[in-house]
Amino acid sequence: MSSIRATAIQFNVKQGDVEANLAHVRRALQRAAAQGANLAVLPEMWSSGFAYKTLNELALRTAGIVEELLALSRELKLVIVGSMPEPNGDKVFNTVFLADNGTLAGVYRKIHLFSLLGEDRAFSGGDRWLLAETSIGKIGVIICYDLRFPELSRRLAVEGAQVICIPAQWPKPREEHWRTLVRARAIENQLFVIACNACGPIGKLDFFGMSMIIDPKGEVLAEAGDGEGEIAADLDMQAMADWRAQIPCFSDRRPELY
Repeated sequence: MSSIRATAIQFNVKQGDVEANLAHVRRALQRAAAQGANLAVLPEMWSSGFAYKTLNELALRTAGIVEELLALSRELKLVIVGSMPEPNGDKVFNTVFLADNGTLAGVYRKIHLFSLLGEDRAFSGGDRWLLAETSIGKIGVIICYDLRFPELSRRLAVEGAQVICIPAQWPKPREEHWRTLVRARAIENQLFVIACNACGPIGKLDFFGMSMIIDPKGEVLAEAGDGEGEIAADLDMQAMADWRAQIPCFSDRRPELY
C-alpha cells in the first residue's frame, strides 16, 4: 500500500479484568475503523495486565480472545497488534498475535524480559523475531523493554520492515527514555514506528501514556497525552522510500566490521 492509516489505542489496562479491557478495545477498534484505520496497535498485556497472582489462569482465556480479535480484524478490515499472556507450562509468554483481516499473520513472544520487575520469574522469553508479511506491508513487532535493545529493531529493518509496532507498559518516571528511544529506532532504521503505551495507575505502577507515531525522519506525526484515547496518522510509504534514497544508510552499512 502507498499509504497506511495507523492508530494507537492508549488506555488504562484494568489488571485482571479481561471483560473490561476487551470491551474497551472493541469500542476503540470500531472507532478506529470508522476513521479509516488500516492498522491498530494496543498496549502490552492489554487483555489482563501483569496480574501475576492469576496470570496462568488469565492466560487460559487468550485463545478465545485471539479468535474474537481475528473476527474483529476481518469485520473491520484491520491489522491489529497487541500482546497478551500465552500459556507455557508453569510460566507464560508475553505474546503478540498479529491479526490481519481475519487471519493470524504472525506470533511474536517477547524476547527481553524486564528482570527489574520480576518478569523473568513469571514469563518465558521468546527465541525468535517477527517480520510479518501483511495485507498492508511488512510489519515488525517488538514489545516494551525490547526497545532498549537496538539490535532487534535493526534486524527487522535489514530484513525489510516498513513499520515497527511497539505495544508497551512503560511506567513513570522514564518518559524521556521512552520518547528518545522510540524516535531513535525510527531515525536509525528510516522507518515508521507506532508505539502504544498504557496510561494511568495499574497495580503498584503509574503509566504516563505518551503513545507516539513517528516517521522515518524521526518527526512526531501524532502523540498522546497522559489519558485514555486514540491517536492516528497516515504513513506515506513513498516518502519513506524517498528519504532512504536521500540518506542511503542501508547501502552504506559495513556489517562485516561490526
